[in-house]
Amino acid sequence: MNQVTTGAIVFRKAERKRAKARIALCAPAGGGKTHSALLIAKGLGGKIAVIDTENGSAELEAGKPNIPEFDVITMHAPFDPIKYIAAIDAAEKAGYDIVIIDSLTHAWAGTGGLLDKVDTISKASKSGNSYTAWRDVTPLHNKLVDKMLQSTCHIIATMRSKTDYVLETNSKGGMTPKKVGLAPVQREGMDYEFTVVLDIDQSSHVATATKDRTSLFDGAPFVPSPDTGEILLNWFNSGKAEEMPATPEPTAPAEQPAQTETEPQAEPEKPKPTVAPLTERATITQLDELRKVALDTAAVKDDENLVKWISLMFNVEVKKVTDLSAAQVKEIMDAVKALDEAPNV
Repeated sequence: MNQVTTGAIVFRKAERKRAKARIALCAPAGGGKTHSALLIAKGLGGKIAVIDTENGSAELEAGKPNIPEFDVITMHAPFDPIKYIAAIDAAEKAGYDIVIIDSLTHAWAGTGGLLDKVDTISKASKSGNSYTAWRDVTPLHNKLVDKMLQSTCHIIATMRSKTDYVLETNSKGGMTPKKVGLAPVQREGMDYEFTVVLDIDQSSHVATATKDRTSLFDGAPFVPSPDTGEILLNWFNSGKAEEMPATPEPTAPAEQPAQTETEPQAEPEKPKPTVAPLTERATITQLDELRKVALDTAAVKDDENLVKWISLMFNVEVKKVTDLSAAQVKEIMDAVKALDEAPNV
């Protein structure tokens, strides 16, 4: 590793390390935050724990199509940040891979949350000044943030958005009010703590990345699905693994006798399907367009048959659709377009 040393300060070459997901989903009531969180968790893969502060609403998702199995703990008021920290600790010790906090808003604005604590401390003080109350409350907020950032689990947190109404033109030419989400109900700057922040539209359930350190979504709107979690997992796992202490080299095994003609010979290894480098893989939007073309042109309705269709028609071997590169998807789409435009003979 290259290093530059100036006195006691050492600069080293920057390298992205493997990491756990830190995802925030923001939406008004009815935006599908819990549903989207569970779909993304399915794509991340592993054992899922949900910290439910929404009066058991998470369990209403159990058994729905495409929703994975999950375990839940129902948290009741007071929503002290220490309770959130204890729940995350318990999930780690129980061997869960993913923790969904549904929702993180209650730790801020719920009964017994941080704002409630500031109000209580301010009223109890002689001055009634909230400034000194924050001196006691801010460390609790920081402890919760540190726990989420340092957890050994993937963390998906939902946050309620402040809501407003805008007027939109409907199909009849009239004006219809539409509920839209604004900033999340949370301490200012909380979104900086996450790797990806998705804002979900209340009516269409379409997500837009308002913060994306992975650069996977390119600002293109999409509906969250297990593919979202799978693509994110590939990105988080593509970083450099932490270096382990060197271990002594194993001693060479004893020389084996030469094989006789009667011994079976090992079959040559079959070529493996190609997998595009992560930075070159197709985006969610490109894959959705490919699925639509395959459905329209060849009535291909699922990813398993889509992989077979791509192999037979275009000689592209991949195990999963999400392994395709952007260039491969473009070539396939161009080939389909050329076939459509070819004159009938």
